[in-house]
Amino acid sequence: MKILTIDDQQLILLSVEKRLTELGYEVFTANSGQSGIAAIDTFDPDMVIVDINMPDLSGIEVIQHIRIVRKLDIPILVMSGNTNEKTILESYNLGIDDYMKKPVSLDEMVARINRILGNNFIQLYTETNIETKIIGKYGVGVVIPCYNEENRLSRALFKDFIDKNVGYHLCFVNDGSTDNTLAVLEKLRKGNEENISIFNCEKNGGKAEAVRQGIQYLTKREAFDYIGYLDADLSTDFSDFDDLVKTIGSSDYKIVSGSRITRMGANIAKESARKLISKTINLIIQTILGMPFKDTQCGAKIMNQEVASLMFEKKFITKWLFDVEIFMRMRKHYGKKVVKKYICEQPLKRWVHVDDSKLSMKDSVRIVGQLGQIALYYK
Repeated sequence: MKILTIDDQQLILLSVEKRLTELGYEVFTANSGQSGIAAIDTFDPDMVIVDINMPDLSGIEVIQHIRIVRKLDIPILVMSGNTNEKTILESYNLGIDDYMKKPVSLDEMVARINRILGNNFIQLYTETNIETKIIGKYGVGVVIPCYNEENRLSRALFKDFIDKNVGYHLCFVNDGSTDNTLAVLEKLRKGNEENISIFNCEKNGGKAEAVRQGIQYLTKREAFDYIGYLDADLSTDFSDFDDLVKTIGSSDYKIVSGSRITRMGANIAKESARKLISKTINLIIQTILGMPFKDTQCGAKIMNQEVASLMFEKKFITKWLFDVEIFMRMRKHYGKKVVKKYICEQPLKRWVHVDDSKLSMKDSVRIVGQLGQIALYYK
């Protein structure tokens, strides 16, 4: 049987196509409502799976075309992150067969398809022993800067996450590593080419430039809903990062930044040696910003496409304090009053300091001088 899937997120299309093809379905994918409508004639599907929120024609318009304009009785399954009750009721009133709210597992998707089409695919699916994958609500690109991470990079954790979470794309930036980091990354990417990319810098340019290059690469690659960055040592874990994504997706924030400030129920590993200097630096940063953000330096942030494109267009003037520069650029672009509504600091449930961190105490002292540079440059 033939299934047409329509979604503007390429990562979701590829995973849905792979799973349904494994089960014996013939699948055609369309990354827009317009191309999906065109495929109805050429592909003649037995079923249509469609997203609601798409940039050209919405899923509602696609359903209207199928049911009202063409008067076709093809089974329609909506799979969307749009959970608005009016949209769901309108979809059913137009004659859809089922509505799945993202995030949803591929297992559940297969079961619903099986129920609608009446095909006996559940037993075949169970016997494949394929691990459950979750189709996320959003398409998310994550930049992970790497410099000499051969011995610290947890390939198992990264692979496990990407195997289970459809909609995420990891972009590892090899920042001129002198060890075997690139080989480790290539091994990790093997078999996951659609979900993992490697941006290789021949020379070490520092974390700021590595993140900037990675984000520029992702903004040109495809239309992710959100783009962010995460430290290679996973001092912030994926569950916390996913919480940042959920926050920005359900709000009007343009950037959500993790915060390592201790709170009730949090598991923050303490660093006694740097505690005093960190507090001092944070106070200086708050003074320069003129805004009450307490942990600009946390290496876990997520932002929308607008911020990713605008704030990472030009090189940063400092090597380690680009996070502060992002906030300064945001303030300059949107204005001091407005920008406070666009930035959210979200406490992390867990953050672990890695002893092998390459930022030395000497570097920490230099930071004060770099903060002075930032204050003058963005005056």
